[in-house]
Amino acid sequence: MAGWPVTLDRAGIMDPSLRRDYTEQRRLVARFARAEYTAVRLLLPPVLVPDVLAATAFMHHTDDRIDQGPAAERAAARTAWDEQVRTALVGGPTDEPLLRALRHTVTRHPQLEPYVREFLTGAAADVDWSGFATERDFQDYIDAYSLPAFMLLTCLLAPDTGTDAYVAGCRSFIAAMQRLDFLDDIAEDLSHGRLGIPHDALARHGLTHRDLAEAGPAARTAFAALVPHQLALVQAGLSASYDLVERVAAPGRPLVRALLTLQELRVRTVRRKGAALLTGGTRPPVVGALGLLAREYRAARSQRLPVRA
Repeated sequence: MAGWPVTLDRAGIMDPSLRRDYTEQRRLVARFARAEYTAVRLLLPPVLVPDVLAATAFMHHTDDRIDQGPAAERAAARTAWDEQVRTALVGGPTDEPLLRALRHTVTRHPQLEPYVREFLTGAAADVDWSGFATERDFQDYIDAYSLPAFMLLTCLLAPDTGTDAYVAGCRSFIAAMQRLDFLDDIAEDLSHGRLGIPHDALARHGLTHRDLAEAGPAARTAFAALVPHQLALVQAGLSASYDLVERVAAPGRPLVRALLTLQELRVRTVRRKGAALLTGGTRPPVVGALGLLAREYRAARSQRLPVRA
């Protein structure tokens, strides 16, 4: 793995102020998404790393800004941030290192800009949601917010051709990952009065939002039966996503393969926890993840080594 100054050099980011801006995004991502940061640093070629980290920092920072406090405060935060980002994208002044790095990344990868704008528009869906009445509502949320968020990253790894099939694969993956996140985060979401499992899925197991919030013995038993059903949907989505490994541009294949396999590891940990998810989420599968990253790192290095005569 190249050191950070060398990574910036190889990416062609030479301006000292921009190097500081990208370095700040590197620190942010390393702090709040250590596993993702490690995967990006190990598995992507240096020329892509600063841009992927800038897009990741923007996605997480936006999510954090609109995820705190009452709905009215979240809506106001979204509107203010939306204006700041759009101003920065058209060359307006900004004192945010994150936005300066994002703007520079957009100049290097113009395909990113429409996804930034779509993500900002879709953020309203995240501000407004407290639950989903039906599976259709969940799928609408994926289209409005989760997919544009994921495309901020994956558009940087996209192939030159086959965009529709590539986006469809990305959608299958992020829908599976979002469903898994909602299941794993159920205790935290319930504490904030929200629930990511559609009410019609709960009803099929004789459950309501209130039942899960109270978490009595009967609710825990019913929830234990619901977990495998939700995980089956996650597995189906992941299975439908595996052709992304072949569709993504070659430099991104080790990372995409690792992200898919990491979700498989998470499925196992969530399955083992079962009804205890109502008291707290799982911990990252550290040992399995480290082994996976080591294997993919070796594979990525072998692809980049020059061929000897």
